[in-house]
Amino acid sequence: MTNFAFDVDGTLTDSRRIIDPAFKEFFLNFTKENTVYLVTGSDYPKTLEQVGDEILNSVEAVFCCCGNAEYRKGQLISQSDFKVNDQLRSFFLEMMNESQFYPKTGNHIEERIGMVNFSIVGRNATLEDRQDYIIWDKMTYEREIIKSCIEDRFDELEVTLGGETGLDIYPKGKDKSQVADLISPFIFFGDRIEEGGNDLTIAQKATIHYNVSGWKDTYSILKEKYTNGKCE
Repeated sequence: MTNFAFDVDGTLTDSRRIIDPAFKEFFLNFTKENTVYLVTGSDYPKTLEQVGDEILNSVEAVFCCCGNAEYRKGQLISQSDFKVNDQLRSFFLEMMNESQFYPKTGNHIEERIGMVNFSIVGRNATLEDRQDYIIWDKMTYEREIIKSCIEDRFDELEVTLGGETGLDIYPKGKDKSQVADLISPFIFFGDRIEEGGNDLTIAQKATIHYNVSGWKDTYSILKEKYTNGKCE
């Protein structure tokens, strides 16, 4: 039997938003008829907020923090340890001071299990602030520049573009692909399957992968290819 694995933010929901009610009902039924895993860069509380406990309790497992924390039925089963040291924290502050983007809204360095998310605009940003930063980043390639700087200075770390405004940082090999052997064979859905994106490495290990443009794209593919007894 083929397993299904899904990113959450930008794949099952709009970025940092709650899942659409109609899609939630469809997806919940899908999880009851298939073996489904969630593989997200977010932590468990944010994932719970976005998709709800019904889905999280219905799927086989939830791999949060890019696979560094495994949850089953709401219980933490295993985790990796990683802490931001003084050198990395100083580097983040240096990048914030050098950035010409404003506003900087707070909660820029978010330590999660096994990883850290760094954001110039900050995780306290409003949707308007986030949209402004997305436009800024497309013009300046700021996240790509910071990514290269981190990789140059900290060769033990891996950096990917997390979501639309942040960077996911973890020890090399501790990205989403670390769960591939646990769930293979699998079909993967993600919205950041591109060079530097945090869905790329796991997608490369999938039997089939779909680089979706949002939850509506995921919804359409599932209805067309993987429901009513179809599995192409």
